[in-house]
Amino acid sequence: MSDPIRHGQSFFAADAAAPIPALTCRERFVAAVDGRPVDRPPVWLMRQAGRYMAEYRAVRARHSFLEMVHSPQLAAEVTLQPIARLGVDAAILFSDILTIPEAMGLRVEFPEGGPQVGPIVRSEEDVAALLPATAVDRLAYVGEAVSILRGELGDRHALIGFSGAPFTLACYMIEGRGSKSFDSARALMFQRPELFGRLMDGLADWVIAYLAMQLDAGADAVQLFDSWAGELCADDYRTHVLPSTVRIAEAIAARGGRLVLFARNPGHLIDATLSVPARVVGLDQRADLAAAARAAKAVGRGVQGNLDPIALFLPPDQIARRVQSMAAQVGDCAWIANLGHGVVPSTPMEGVEAFVAAVQGLPPVSPRPGPNCGPTRVGAVDRDPRGEQPGERPR
Repeated sequence: MSDPIRHGQSFFAADAAAPIPALTCRERFVAAVDGRPVDRPPVWLMRQAGRYMAEYRAVRARHSFLEMVHSPQLAAEVTLQPIARLGVDAAILFSDILTIPEAMGLRVEFPEGGPQVGPIVRSEEDVAALLPATAVDRLAYVGEAVSILRGELGDRHALIGFSGAPFTLACYMIEGRGSKSFDSARALMFQRPELFGRLMDGLADWVIAYLAMQLDAGADAVQLFDSWAGELCADDYRTHVLPSTVRIAEAIAARGGRLVLFARNPGHLIDATLSVPARVVGLDQRADLAAAARAAKAVGRGVQGNLDPIALFLPPDQIARRVQSMAAQVGDCAWIANLGHGVVPSTPMEGVEAFVAAVQGLPPVSPRPGPNCGPTRVGAVDRDPRGEQPGERPR
Protein backbone atom coordinates (compact mmCIF):
# COMPACT_ATOMS: atom_id res chain seq x y z
CA MET A 1 0.00 0.00 0.00
CA SER A 2 1.31 3.46 -0.86
CA ASP A 3 1.97 5.91 1.94
CA PRO A 4 -0.87 8.50 1.89
CA ILE A 5 1.29 11.03 3.72
CA ARG A 6 4.17 10.68 1.27
CA HIS A 7 1.72 11.45 -1.53
CA GLY A 8 0.48 14.62 0.14
CA GLN A 9 -2.84 13.32 1.41
CA SER A 10 -4.22 14.30 4.79
CA PHE A 11 -3.34 12.09 7.76
CA PHE A 12 -7.06 11.97 8.51
CA ALA A 13 -7.38 9.27 5.85
CA ALA A 14 -7.69 6.05 7.84
CA ASP A 15 -5.43 3.12 7.06
CA ALA A 16 -7.81 0.44 5.83
CA ALA A 17 -5.30 -2.28 6.68
CA ALA A 18 -5.19 -1.25 10.32
CA PRO A 19 -8.53 0.27 11.37
CA ILE A 20 -8.44 2.34 14.52
CA PRO A 21 -10.87 1.02 17.15
CA ALA A 22 -13.06 3.27 19.24
CA LEU A 23 -11.15 4.62 22.22
CA THR A 24 -12.19 5.93 25.58
CA CYS A 25 -11.66 9.63 26.10
CA ARG A 26 -8.66 8.91 28.30
CA GLU A 27 -7.09 6.54 25.79
CA ARG A 28 -7.69 9.05 22.99
CA PHE A 29 -6.04 11.95 24.80
CA VAL A 30 -3.04 9.93 25.97
CA ALA A 31 -2.52 8.41 22.52
CA ALA A 32 -2.58 11.86 20.90
CA VAL A 33 -0.03 13.22 23.38
CA ASP A 34 2.15 10.21 22.63
CA GLY A 35 1.82 10.78 18.87
CA ARG A 36 -0.07 7.52 18.24
CA PRO A 37 -3.14 6.95 16.04
CA VAL A 38 -6.54 7.94 17.41
CA ASP A 39 -10.10 7.39 16.27
CA ARG A 40 -10.57 11.19 16.18
CA PRO A 41 -8.66 14.15 17.60
CA PRO A 42 -9.16 14.68 21.34
CA VAL A 43 -10.66 17.97 22.50
CA TRP A 44 -10.65 20.02 25.68
CA LEU A 45 -10.71 23.77 26.36
CA MET A 46 -8.46 25.96 28.41
CA ARG A 47 -10.47 27.50 31.26
CA GLN A 48 -13.27 25.06 30.49
CA ALA A 49 -14.50 25.27 34.09
CA GLY A 50 -15.57 28.88 34.46
CA ARG A 51 -18.19 31.58 34.53
CA TYR A 52 -19.68 30.81 31.11
CA MET A 53 -21.24 27.74 32.78
CA ALA A 54 -24.35 28.16 34.92
CA GLU A 55 -23.21 25.21 37.04
CA TYR A 56 -19.96 27.01 37.87
CA ARG A 57 -21.73 30.29 38.68
CA ALA A 58 -23.99 28.46 41.13
CA VAL A 59 -20.96 27.20 43.09
CA ARG A 60 -19.15 30.53 42.81
CA ALA A 61 -22.16 32.34 44.28
CA ARG A 62 -21.60 30.44 47.54
CA HIS A 63 -17.80 30.50 47.71
CA SER A 64 -14.92 32.83 46.98
CA PHE A 65 -12.49 31.93 44.22
CA LEU A 66 -9.74 31.10 46.72
CA GLU A 67 -12.12 28.94 48.76
CA MET A 68 -12.78 26.92 45.61
CA VAL A 69 -9.07 26.62 44.84
CA HIS A 70 -8.12 25.62 48.38
CA SER A 71 -10.93 23.08 48.88
CA PRO A 72 -10.15 19.74 47.20
CA GLN A 73 -13.84 18.86 47.15
CA LEU A 74 -14.95 22.14 45.55
CA ALA A 75 -12.05 22.13 43.08
CA ALA A 76 -12.99 18.60 42.03
CA GLU A 77 -16.66 19.50 41.72
CA VAL A 78 -16.12 22.37 39.29
CA THR A 79 -13.41 20.46 37.39
CA LEU A 80 -15.98 17.75 36.60
CA GLN A 81 -18.74 20.12 35.44
CA PRO A 82 -17.52 20.42 31.81
CA ILE A 83 -17.11 16.64 31.60
CA ALA A 84 -20.75 16.15 32.50
CA ARG A 85 -22.03 19.00 30.33
CA LEU A 86 -19.78 18.84 27.26
CA GLY A 87 -18.26 15.37 27.15
CA VAL A 88 -14.76 16.71 26.48
CA ASP A 89 -11.96 14.15 26.46
CA ALA A 90 -9.93 15.64 29.31
CA ALA A 91 -10.64 17.42 32.56
CA ILE A 92 -8.14 20.07 33.61
CA LEU A 93 -7.71 20.65 37.31
CA PHE A 94 -9.51 23.74 38.60
CA SER A 95 -6.83 25.79 40.34
CA ASP A 96 -4.72 28.89 39.70
CA ILE A 97 -1.13 29.49 38.64
CA LEU A 98 -0.51 31.65 41.72
CA THR A 99 -0.73 28.74 44.15
CA ILE A 100 3.08 28.49 44.06
CA PRO A 101 3.81 32.12 45.07
CA GLU A 102 1.27 31.72 47.87
CA ALA A 103 2.99 28.53 49.06
CA MET A 104 6.33 30.36 48.95
CA GLY A 105 5.02 32.73 51.61
CA LEU A 106 3.49 35.58 49.60
CA ARG A 107 0.00 37.00 49.98
CA VAL A 108 -2.24 36.30 46.98
CA GLU A 109 -5.60 38.02 46.57
CA PHE A 110 -8.17 38.21 43.78
CA PRO A 111 -10.02 41.52 44.01
CA GLU A 112 -11.99 42.98 41.11
CA GLY A 113 -9.49 44.02 38.48
CA GLY A 114 -7.16 41.07 38.70
CA PRO A 115 -4.82 39.18 41.04
CA GLN A 116 -2.54 40.94 43.50
CA VAL A 117 0.63 39.46 45.02
CA GLY A 118 2.58 40.88 47.94
CA PRO A 119 5.00 41.81 49.17
CA ILE A 120 6.71 42.34 45.83
CA VAL A 121 9.99 40.50 45.22
CA ARG A 122 12.78 42.73 43.91
CA SER A 123 15.77 42.47 46.25
CA GLU A 124 18.28 39.92 47.52
CA GLU A 125 16.43 39.87 50.84
CA ASP A 126 13.07 39.35 49.12
CA VAL A 127 14.32 36.32 47.20
CA ALA A 128 16.07 34.87 50.27
CA ALA A 129 12.85 35.13 52.30
CA LEU A 130 10.90 32.87 49.92
CA LEU A 131 10.27 29.33 51.11
CA PRO A 132 12.18 26.62 49.17
CA ALA A 133 10.55 23.83 47.20
CA THR A 134 10.99 21.45 50.14
CA ALA A 135 7.81 23.15 51.43
CA VAL A 136 5.76 21.77 48.51
CA ASP A 137 3.52 19.99 51.02
CA ARG A 138 1.89 23.40 51.51
CA LEU A 139 0.20 22.53 48.19
CA ALA A 140 -1.01 19.11 49.34
CA TYR A 141 -4.61 20.27 48.87
CA VAL A 142 -3.95 20.27 45.12
CA GLY A 143 -2.67 16.70 45.22
CA GLU A 144 -5.78 15.72 47.16
CA ALA A 145 -8.02 17.32 44.51
CA VAL A 146 -6.19 15.40 41.77
CA SER A 147 -6.62 12.14 43.70
CA ILE A 148 -10.36 12.77 44.08
CA LEU A 149 -10.65 13.52 40.38
CA ARG A 150 -8.72 10.42 39.35
CA GLY A 151 -11.15 8.34 41.36
CA GLU A 152 -14.17 10.06 39.84
CA LEU A 153 -12.90 9.97 36.25
CA GLY A 154 -11.52 6.44 36.41
CA ASP A 155 -10.34 5.21 33.02
CA ARG A 156 -13.06 7.06 31.12
CA HIS A 157 -11.60 10.58 30.86
CA ALA A 158 -8.09 12.00 30.97
CA LEU A 159 -6.97 14.35 33.72
CA ILE A 160 -4.59 17.28 33.18
CA GLY A 161 -2.70 19.05 35.95
CA PHE A 162 -0.86 22.31 35.48
CA SER A 163 1.46 24.96 36.81
CA GLY A 164 2.50 28.44 35.91
CA ALA A 165 5.97 28.58 34.37
CA PRO A 166 8.80 30.30 36.29
CA PHE A 167 8.88 33.42 34.11
CA THR A 168 5.15 34.01 34.33
CA LEU A 169 5.18 33.46 38.10
CA ALA A 170 8.19 35.77 38.46
CA CYS A 171 6.33 38.49 36.54
CA TYR A 172 3.49 38.50 39.06
CA MET A 173 5.86 38.32 42.03
CA ILE A 174 7.99 41.24 40.82
CA GLU A 175 5.14 43.44 39.60
CA GLY A 176 2.71 42.58 42.39
CA ARG A 177 -0.15 42.38 39.91
CA GLY A 178 -0.95 41.80 36.26
CA SER A 179 0.51 44.12 33.65
CA LYS A 180 0.36 44.76 29.92
CA SER A 181 4.13 44.60 29.50
CA PHE A 182 5.66 43.64 32.89
CA ASP A 183 8.22 46.43 32.71
CA SER A 184 9.53 45.98 36.26
CA ALA A 185 10.05 42.26 35.80
CA ARG A 186 11.93 42.73 32.55
CA ALA A 187 13.97 45.58 34.04
CA LEU A 188 15.07 43.35 36.94
CA MET A 189 15.96 40.65 34.44
CA PHE A 190 18.28 43.10 32.63
CA GLN A 191 19.67 45.03 35.64
CA ARG A 192 20.11 42.11 38.07
CA PRO A 193 20.44 38.98 35.89
CA GLU A 194 22.07 36.93 38.67
CA LEU A 195 19.29 37.77 41.13
CA PHE A 196 16.64 37.13 38.48
CA GLY A 197 18.32 33.81 37.71
CA ARG A 198 18.19 32.73 41.36
CA LEU A 199 14.49 33.53 41.47
CA MET A 200 13.92 31.53 38.27
CA ASP A 201 15.92 28.59 39.64
CA GLY A 202 13.92 28.55 42.86
CA LEU A 203 10.65 28.73 40.94
CA ALA A 204 11.76 25.89 38.65
CA ASP A 205 12.40 23.74 41.74
CA TRP A 206 8.87 24.47 42.93
CA VAL A 207 7.29 23.73 39.55
CA ILE A 208 9.09 20.39 39.27
CA ALA A 209 7.98 19.31 42.74
CA TYR A 210 4.44 20.59 42.18
CA LEU A 211 3.96 18.86 38.83
CA ALA A 212 5.47 15.65 40.20
CA MET A 213 2.90 15.76 43.01
CA GLN A 214 0.07 16.03 40.47
CA LEU A 215 1.41 13.20 38.32
CA ASP A 216 1.84 10.99 41.36
CA ALA A 217 -1.75 11.75 42.37
CA GLY A 218 -3.09 10.54 39.02
CA ALA A 219 -2.79 13.24 36.35
CA ASP A 220 -2.25 11.81 32.86
CA ALA A 221 -0.38 14.91 31.71
CA VAL A 222 0.57 18.32 33.02
CA GLN A 223 0.54 21.65 31.22
CA LEU A 224 3.06 24.42 31.83
CA PHE A 225 1.52 27.87 31.30
CA ASP A 226 4.04 30.53 30.30
CA SER A 227 1.45 33.20 29.68
CA TRP A 228 3.86 36.12 29.44
CA ALA A 229 6.78 34.55 27.57
CA GLY A 230 5.68 36.27 24.39
CA GLU A 231 6.56 39.66 25.93
CA LEU A 232 10.25 38.79 25.47
CA CYS A 233 12.27 38.87 22.27
CA ALA A 234 13.63 35.50 21.17
CA ASP A 235 17.19 36.15 22.35
CA ASP A 236 16.10 37.22 25.84
CA TYR A 237 13.76 34.25 26.07
CA ARG A 238 16.58 31.88 25.20
CA THR A 239 18.97 33.51 27.68
CA HIS A 240 16.77 34.11 30.71
CA VAL A 241 13.75 31.77 30.44
CA LEU A 242 14.50 28.75 28.30
CA PRO A 243 17.03 27.12 30.70
CA SER A 244 14.51 26.80 33.54
CA THR A 245 11.79 25.60 31.15
CA VAL A 246 14.08 22.93 29.73
CA ARG A 247 15.06 21.80 33.23
CA ILE A 248 11.40 21.37 34.17
CA ALA A 249 10.65 19.44 30.99
CA GLU A 250 13.66 17.18 31.43
CA ALA A 251 12.65 16.41 35.02
CA ILE A 252 9.10 15.49 33.97
CA ALA A 253 10.36 13.37 31.07
CA ALA A 254 12.88 11.58 33.30
CA ARG A 255 10.07 10.34 35.54
CA GLY A 256 7.95 9.20 32.56
CA GLY A 257 5.48 12.10 32.67
CA ARG A 258 3.76 13.87 29.80
CA LEU A 259 4.21 17.63 29.47
CA VAL A 260 2.38 20.19 27.33
CA LEU A 261 4.11 23.58 27.03
CA PHE A 262 1.87 26.58 26.37
CA ALA A 263 3.41 29.99 25.72
CA ARG A 264 1.06 32.83 24.87
CA ASN A 265 1.88 34.82 21.71
CA PRO A 266 4.68 32.38 20.80
CA GLY A 267 5.08 32.99 17.07
CA HIS A 268 8.60 34.43 17.33
CA LEU A 269 9.51 31.81 19.94
CA ILE A 270 8.35 28.67 18.15
CA ASP A 271 11.86 27.40 17.40
CA ALA A 272 12.89 27.94 21.03
CA THR A 273 9.78 26.32 22.48
CA LEU A 274 10.20 23.33 20.20
CA SER A 275 13.68 22.82 21.66
CA VAL A 276 12.00 22.04 25.01
CA PRO A 277 11.51 18.27 25.51
CA ALA A 278 7.76 18.55 25.96
CA ARG A 279 5.43 16.09 24.20
CA VAL A 280 3.11 18.83 22.87
CA VAL A 281 3.40 22.56 22.22
CA GLY A 282 0.25 24.62 22.84
CA LEU A 283 -0.42 27.47 20.41
CA ASP A 284 -2.42 30.62 20.88
CA GLN A 285 -4.71 31.99 18.18
CA ARG A 286 -2.01 34.26 16.74
CA ALA A 287 0.26 31.36 15.80
CA ASP A 288 0.38 30.01 12.26
CA LEU A 289 -1.03 26.55 12.95
CA ALA A 290 0.14 24.98 9.70
CA ALA A 291 3.72 26.28 10.02
CA ALA A 292 3.91 25.34 13.70
CA ALA A 293 2.60 21.84 12.98
CA ARG A 294 5.22 21.29 10.29
CA ALA A 295 7.99 22.46 12.61
CA ALA A 296 6.66 20.37 15.51
CA LYS A 297 6.37 17.22 13.41
CA ALA A 298 9.97 17.62 12.28
CA VAL A 299 11.17 17.25 15.88
CA GLY A 300 8.61 14.66 16.98
CA ARG A 301 6.26 16.99 18.86
CA GLY A 302 2.50 17.37 18.70
CA VAL A 303 0.53 20.62 18.70
CA GLN A 304 -2.46 21.82 20.66
CA GLY A 305 -4.83 24.64 19.80
CA ASN A 306 -5.61 27.12 18.47
CA LEU A 307 -9.12 28.44 17.75
CA ASP A 308 -9.61 32.08 18.69
CA PRO A 309 -11.78 31.96 21.85
CA ILE A 310 -13.96 34.73 20.44
CA ALA A 311 -14.75 32.52 17.43
CA LEU A 312 -17.06 30.66 19.82
CA PHE A 313 -19.45 33.60 19.37
CA LEU A 314 -19.91 32.61 15.70
CA PRO A 315 -22.88 30.54 14.46
CA PRO A 316 -22.34 26.77 14.84
CA ASP A 317 -21.83 26.15 11.11
CA GLN A 318 -19.03 28.71 10.96
CA ILE A 319 -17.39 27.22 14.05
CA ALA A 320 -17.52 23.82 12.36
CA ARG A 321 -15.84 25.22 9.24
CA ARG A 322 -13.05 26.68 11.36
CA VAL A 323 -12.52 23.34 13.08
CA GLN A 324 -12.28 21.62 9.71
CA SER A 325 -9.77 24.24 8.57
CA MET A 326 -7.65 23.64 11.67
CA ALA A 327 -7.75 19.89 11.04
CA ALA A 328 -6.53 20.42 7.49
CA GLN A 329 -3.73 22.74 8.62
CA VAL A 330 -2.17 20.29 11.08
CA GLY A 331 -1.42 17.87 8.26
CA ASP A 332 0.28 14.72 9.57
CA CYS A 333 1.26 16.17 12.94
CA ALA A 334 -0.34 14.81 16.13
CA TRP A 335 -3.00 17.30 17.28
CA ILE A 336 -5.13 18.06 20.33
CA ALA A 337 -8.00 20.40 19.47
CA ASN A 338 -8.30 23.36 21.82
CA LEU A 339 -8.62 27.11 21.92
CA GLY A 340 -5.77 29.58 21.59
CA HIS A 341 -6.48 30.80 25.12
CA GLY A 342 -9.13 30.38 27.81
CA VAL A 343 -12.90 30.55 27.38
CA VAL A 344 -14.06 34.09 28.17
CA PRO A 345 -16.90 34.43 30.73
CA SER A 346 -19.47 35.83 28.28
CA THR A 347 -19.05 32.97 25.79
CA PRO A 348 -22.39 31.46 24.71
CA MET A 349 -22.74 27.84 25.69
CA GLU A 350 -24.01 27.09 22.19
CA GLY A 351 -20.63 28.08 20.76
CA VAL A 352 -18.72 25.86 23.15
CA GLU A 353 -21.01 22.93 22.40
CA ALA A 354 -20.65 23.52 18.65
CA PHE A 355 -16.85 23.50 18.91
CA VAL A 356 -16.75 20.25 20.86
CA ALA A 357 -19.30 18.61 18.54
CA ALA A 358 -17.36 19.67 15.44
CA VAL A 359 -14.16 18.08 16.75
CA GLN A 360 -16.02 14.94 17.78
CA GLY A 361 -17.26 14.63 14.20
CA LEU A 362 -13.76 14.56 12.69
CA PRO A 363 -12.43 11.32 11.17
CA PRO A 364 -9.60 9.12 12.47
CA VAL A 365 -6.08 10.46 12.83
CA SER A 366 -2.92 8.53 11.97
CA PRO A 367 -0.04 10.93 12.62
CA ARG A 368 3.33 10.08 11.19
CA PRO A 369 5.59 9.28 14.16
CA GLY A 370 8.40 11.69 14.90
CA PRO A 371 11.72 10.85 16.54
CA ASN A 372 10.51 11.72 20.04
CA CYS A 373 7.04 10.22 19.93
CA GLY A 374 6.31 7.11 21.96
CA PRO A 375 4.10 5.73 24.70
CA THR A 376 4.50 6.34 28.38
CA ARG A 377 3.14 3.89 30.93
CA VAL A 378 -0.08 5.07 32.58
CA GLY A 379 -1.87 1.98 33.81
CA ALA A 380 -5.06 1.13 31.97
CA VAL A 381 -4.46 3.53 29.07
CA ASP A 382 -1.28 1.72 28.05
CA ARG A 383 -2.56 0.12 24.89
CA ASP A 384 -1.81 1.10 21.34
CA PRO A 385 -4.99 2.17 19.47
CA ARG A 386 -4.22 -0.39 16.75
CA GLY A 387 -4.39 -3.16 19.35
CA GLU A 388 -0.66 -3.61 19.90
CA GLN A 389 0.99 -3.49 23.32
CA PRO A 390 3.71 -0.81 23.33
CA GLY A 391 6.97 -1.38 25.14
CA GLU A 392 7.93 0.73 28.09
CA ARG A 393 9.53 4.02 27.13
CA PRO A 394 13.22 4.36 28.12
CA ARG A 395 13.62 6.39 31.30
